[in-house]
Amino acid sequence: MIQINELRLPIDHVPQALEQAILHRLQLAPEELIRFEIFKRSVDARKNVELTLTYTVHVSVKDESAVLSKWSFDPQVRPAPDTRYHFVAKAPELFDQRPVVIGFGPCGLFAALVLAQMGFKPIVLERGKAVRERTQDTWGLWRRNTLNPESNVQFGEGGAGLFSDGKLYSQIKDPQFLGRKVIAEFIKAGAPAEIQYVAKPHIGTFRLVGVVEKMREEIIALGGEVRFSSKVTEFLINNGQLEGLKLEDGQTIATQRAILALGHSSRDTFTALHQAKVYLEQKPFSVGFRIEHPQSIIDRARLGPHAGNPIVGAADYKLVHHAKNGRSVYSFCMCPGGTVVAATSEPNRVVTNGMSQYSRNERNANAAIVVGISPEDYPGGPLAGIEFQRDLESKAFIMGGSNYEAPGSLVGDFLKGQVSQEFRSVLPSYKPGVHLTDLTQALPHYAIEAIQEAIPHFDKKIAGFSMNDAIFTGVETRTSAPLRITRGLDFQSLNVRGLYPAGEGAGYAGGILSAGVDGIKVAQAVAIDMMQNVSN
Repeated sequence: MIQINELRLPIDHVPQALEQAILHRLQLAPEELIRFEIFKRSVDARKNVELTLTYTVHVSVKDESAVLSKWSFDPQVRPAPDTRYHFVAKAPELFDQRPVVIGFGPCGLFAALVLAQMGFKPIVLERGKAVRERTQDTWGLWRRNTLNPESNVQFGEGGAGLFSDGKLYSQIKDPQFLGRKVIAEFIKAGAPAEIQYVAKPHIGTFRLVGVVEKMREEIIALGGEVRFSSKVTEFLINNGQLEGLKLEDGQTIATQRAILALGHSSRDTFTALHQAKVYLEQKPFSVGFRIEHPQSIIDRARLGPHAGNPIVGAADYKLVHHAKNGRSVYSFCMCPGGTVVAATSEPNRVVTNGMSQYSRNERNANAAIVVGISPEDYPGGPLAGIEFQRDLESKAFIMGGSNYEAPGSLVGDFLKGQVSQEFRSVLPSYKPGVHLTDLTQALPHYAIEAIQEAIPHFDKKIAGFSMNDAIFTGVETRTSAPLRITRGLDFQSLNVRGLYPAGEGAGYAGGILSAGVDGIKVAQAVAIDMMQNVSN
């Protein structure tokens, strides 16, 4: 296959135009082209240029070596990389060792799926419920102010990534193209085919529900087992080797290999690991608020005359500001045409997050505006960051009225340090509701100072960002885990053999795609270790 980069076409081109562009670019006759596929497609939507689509394509021709030789001087024409997924192992028949995957979010999902596809028949332990039951429980908080601590935005099949924008892009280095494996499996399970090639693919929450269910069905069909409402409460370790897991119901599962795909909010499991003397360390994270603007304001500022074009879709943004007090302020998890959601997993605490559906057609745009926090801000042991988060979440619960409503403020009033009296042109999307208060009291002073400085600077990049009627809703504290379950080059815990920390909860991923990729990497490490154990 040959890869061609930078093929540019008008945004309204007819389907056959791409094939004609390939023939023209390589100077081929039609009969010399066997087939082609789109590897990547991006939209050039800069305000001062004509809308164009830029393609990277993989092309099969009759005489590949001759074509590559002819265009060897052109850096945009090269051999296409092998992006196929290659399994690292195959379990022998009647193989009786079964690895355990703890957690069934994106990381655990792909770890279990790849292990099952290699024949290792994993056992998945998920503390929450199956995806449709979990969805009903989550709506219970949003609509009825009723929290189920074991079935919510954070816990249950699909993990925290289920109630998000379903973003499938990342800045991780991926030389093995494991991200392509993640995308391919999503498509096979019912996700839109376009996520394989668009520059910023996303699925959306409602579509993810069905996709996750089908992937679970494949794991089970391949001999795997998925157990819901199965929370691990104790790790049985002997001389630095994992020997088993104890569940909340008293059951014990004997295993020498367990993947810790916990997610960033499994605070009681982090405590159990700490009690078992598994090596943990503090790591930086971020805290802040969700900001909401009319999506039309963001579209006009980012796209200019192209705003509203259905091919371009709802505009997003990515912002960063280095404040005078040394803090970094940045946008995180931007959700075009989405909603702000209640994301707590513990009683009497308030946490915000963002979510979009596939259509991204809700009235407001939202993003977290967060400030970097370092271990120096929360001195103590490896669990100190959790207590830092909890203090902020408990305070937000009280400031919101102690009924799971969130504290909020108009951005104009927040910048002036005053209490808002009523909502204006922008209405908050957070459910159960937003209680207007003095939001400057919701975070440490250095975070408030940095955010107040950053907003006017962001307005210089996106006109209208500091509009008085925009809304801040707090607090955003679960941007990532506040600790790392450190692992070695073999992907195992530094001091417990058989424990494989993975994904966001272990501090090795951030988002659906990177978590899925990390799950595959760790599954491969488990499979190789199991096969080496057999050969020895």
